[in-house]
Amino acid sequence: MQTLISSVAKRLRKVYQKAEEFIEEEREFSLSQVFVNATMERYVTENVGIMQDLHADLYDGWLRLYTTLDVKGLHTTLSVDLKLIQMEMNQNVQLMVFEQISNTQVIEAKFKNILQKWGFYVAIWYYQKFREEDPLGKILEHFEVVKVKDDLLYLDLNRWLGKKASIIETLSKVHVNRARVRPAELIVWGNVNLAAILSPSNEDDFDEDDLADSEVTPIQQKDSKK
Repeated sequence: MQTLISSVAKRLRKVYQKAEEFIEEEREFSLSQVFVNATMERYVTENVGIMQDLHADLYDGWLRLYTTLDVKGLHTTLSVDLKLIQMEMNQNVQLMVFEQISNTQVIEAKFKNILQKWGFYVAIWYYQKFREEDPLGKILEHFEVVKVKDDLLYLDLNRWLGKKASIIETLSKVHVNRARVRPAELIVWGNVNLAAILSPSNEDDFDEDDLADSEVTPIQQKDSKK
């Protein structure tokens, strides 16, 4: 996520090089789908042991999220459609909130035995047909990836970002207030602390400019043997 925030800071610095005071007005800028996915891989996938991949296809007002999980002999790839309800990034809060707008779809699943396979599909059927709710939120909450409240998925990034001094430093410079999903890009609105953003700092060496919008990055799953 430092990569995403640093990219925001760099873009805003270019806009405000000639300004002389704190900017109160919100500014809008875009982040490519490729960059968003690379950031998720670096700062979410690599911090969640059971998660082998996490990436999204961005559409107009919603996104399709794909995740590959490897847990207790079960290796499965799932997809779900989400709407981004809230995105807030500052020194104190690093939060994304999603509304699930489709049932979870099983793209691929491999099992250690037939009993695990039966249990997996029975559990999905039970939640979706009998309880009329989707199991994805419960699964991710069980493994402490998200919290579920009022049928919304809360992805609190503070547990990973709060311990990184470089990220907190960047968040003192730029506050992301909200975001909107558009085809192949994430539109973000934020404010900048001009005095801080124009001062020199040590920034992440990973930049969106290094990733072409048309580039398709292969899914690189973590080594399950590690």
